[in-house]
Amino acid sequence: MKNIVLIVLLVFSINLTAQPAGRQMMGNKITGIVIESSSNKPLEFANIVLYKTDDSTQVTGTVTNKEGFFELQRVRPGSYYLTISFIGFDDITLDDIQITRGNSVDLGTLKLELTAYGTNDVVVEGERSPISYEIDRKVINVSEQYTASSGSAVEVLENVPSVTVDIEGNVSLRGSSNFTVLIDGRPTILDANDALQQTPASAIENIEIITNPSAKYNPEGTAGIINIVMKKNKNLGVSSVLELDGGLNDKYGAQGLFDIKNDNLEFTFGLDYNDRIFEMDNSERSITTFQGTTTTINSIGLSNRGRNSFGLRGSFTWLIDEQNSITLGGRYGNGDSKSNSNSTTTEANNLGSAIKYSNLTRRNRENNGYNFYSTYKLEISKGHELTAEAYYSKRDGDERNVTEAVDANNIVTEGFITTEGGPGENIRLKTDYVLPLNQDNKIEAGVQSEMNNSTDLIGFFEYNTATTNYDFKQQFSNDTRYRRNIHSIYSMYRGQFGALGYQAGLRAELTDRKIELLTNPQQFSLQRWDYFPTLHLSYKFDNDNQIMGSYARRIDRPRGWYLEPFQTWTDQNNIRVGNPSLKPEYIDSYDLGFQTLWNEVVISLEGYYRVNHNKIERLRSVFSETVTLNTIENVGTDYSLGTEMMFNFDIIEGWNVNLLGNVYNYRIEGKINNRDFSRESFNWTSRLNNIIKLAENTSLQINGMYNSPTVSSQGRREGFFMLNLAVRQTFFEKALTATLQVRNVLDSARWESISEGTNFYSYRDASMEAPIIMLNLKYNFNNFKQERNRNGGDNDGGGMGVEDDF
Repeated sequence: MKNIVLIVLLVFSINLTAQPAGRQMMGNKITGIVIESSSNKPLEFANIVLYKTDDSTQVTGTVTNKEGFFELQRVRPGSYYLTISFIGFDDITLDDIQITRGNSVDLGTLKLELTAYGTNDVVVEGERSPISYEIDRKVINVSEQYTASSGSAVEVLENVPSVTVDIEGNVSLRGSSNFTVLIDGRPTILDANDALQQTPASAIENIEIITNPSAKYNPEGTAGIINIVMKKNKNLGVSSVLELDGGLNDKYGAQGLFDIKNDNLEFTFGLDYNDRIFEMDNSERSITTFQGTTTTINSIGLSNRGRNSFGLRGSFTWLIDEQNSITLGGRYGNGDSKSNSNSTTTEANNLGSAIKYSNLTRRNRENNGYNFYSTYKLEISKGHELTAEAYYSKRDGDERNVTEAVDANNIVTEGFITTEGGPGENIRLKTDYVLPLNQDNKIEAGVQSEMNNSTDLIGFFEYNTATTNYDFKQQFSNDTRYRRNIHSIYSMYRGQFGALGYQAGLRAELTDRKIELLTNPQQFSLQRWDYFPTLHLSYKFDNDNQIMGSYARRIDRPRGWYLEPFQTWTDQNNIRVGNPSLKPEYIDSYDLGFQTLWNEVVISLEGYYRVNHNKIERLRSVFSETVTLNTIENVGTDYSLGTEMMFNFDIIEGWNVNLLGNVYNYRIEGKINNRDFSRESFNWTSRLNNIIKLAENTSLQINGMYNSPTVSSQGRREGFFMLNLAVRQTFFEKALTATLQVRNVLDSARWESISEGTNFYSYRDASMEAPIIMLNLKYNFNNFKQERNRNGGDNDGGGMGVEDDF
């Protein structure tokens, strides 16, 4: 083991001291950079072909790299012309390129325009696709998601075929709820779903979904990484954008972003506020058998779920000179999630006992925290870079659940209060190094240390009918301390051989974990090395067809409370117990993608296969007549084999359609309570996004989505359909934008789920509020636009391009 580590370190040290061989190559060269004209975003894999002027014979060719850069080497003296092409863009031709001996030509920055379609009188410019595909990720363009502009990142992700969202806003990616969420390429102070729910869509430029990240990225998360890229400015001077949201049934929001920028300095400050309440209809039924007694509990009623959040963020960037830059930034956030329900409950058993009561529940979870980061970047020469970053975050959270049974006289007959909270902090130090060998080949390496410390305080209180007070129960209250440090090192090699691109990498991680139970002195310690290989391949047949493949090994480590070996009451009908022997999940993930342009239809197909070893699932069993025990176990292995599809085309001028689908087979097998099990389902989701240009400044968007039924180790969830629409109007040369949104138009968003096992059965049905109506107003000062640098990332490193990592 030590020898392996020493070899990796030796390779890393060699990388740091090596010199770029590409500089030693001789001969005439033609160079340039290709970007998208509307966003100034570099275009990777644009096709570059050089022809002789006299007979139009092809001399040589290449494709652009991640920076949009291309280089044609060893060009003989003569007269040439050059063509540049890319799917969905107009081709351009550069004539009269003269090469003389010892003379190289730099064509500078070349802009490709989106293809325009039209008649003699009407020209319709191609819209940005709501979802675009790059070599290693899907990019959701939030500005094209009209129906989500007053929502959060969750509402944006609803339009992605590989994503499903349940009634409570919890996100699953390709059937897994285990993924990593980053904001501008950095960790968040919140849990993954909290981060998505509390980030307003109006503050987001785009969302990147990376299912097979390279060795440069943390391998945490079964399904991959969701990176939220926040809006930034591209103009010099003072710019800002302000947005206001309002909707029926107490839904409000606002966000602002202010930017001051000159050639060397930039200061950005942003704030956001959201307050939303969503109503639901609920019905539940549970049947349990315990020691010969079968108890049936039926419940029906109303509930509401609210989210309140406030955030501040800022950054300062100083371009010291052409080689050195420093960025300082941070964020403060405060969030409050609430849910209340009032249901009529009947409880009966086979012995003839029956009672009826009102069941009141109140759940409140508060989170607040902050983070700071500093980044230093040294650009030794073009593409030859050293980046160092320090990151610190601290959070504190408190959750309080109150459940009360109230009789017909409005007297509390039974009640429980559970509390859970505690602080946590994270420190991350990382260094990345990029060494280009020539235009198409490079070596990357880096090291990172991440230190996590947290406390989990659990309290339990039971209602005393004699005193009408809640009594603290020490036997069900606990204090747990967690420490988890992860030290990692990686190295990658990236190259290009003609139309074939390849990238191979290896990441090694040392996990050092310790759990201490203070109320019942116990300790659980772990030290383990893990290795994560990655491989990415791409092949471009011509300017309209390319294929991409990748493999990545990933890990999903158990979260804190999964390891707690004691009973914790979550309400009067449920107890949870963790498992300190729980193993991490190891994931083998394979992707194969193909993109083509056929009769002005952009087609993207992506096949994937994922094997999840040591599958972690929450299992339910009977604890007593009316109480269910929830435990955590490694149940076996699950398999997902599927295909994602996208078709983007114009039906007529001004009507763009984006049809997306995800079809996959899901199978899980293993053991529960020493009994073999195997469950399988055929799942599919579809999204139909329509953008119709009604007038020059008026657009209509209609989105339909369907999620099919699916299974788990102990249950099944039914399918559902939802229709959303929005109308967008711009004023004052697009400085002011108004968007009216209507979600769940047909009142069809409904979640049905069944869970069953030995001696228990549970059913739940929940329907979302309908319709949800929101109005969004946005005003831009000084034409605020997002900035993209030549690496495809944002000014402060927020993008997650292969060249400009988080």
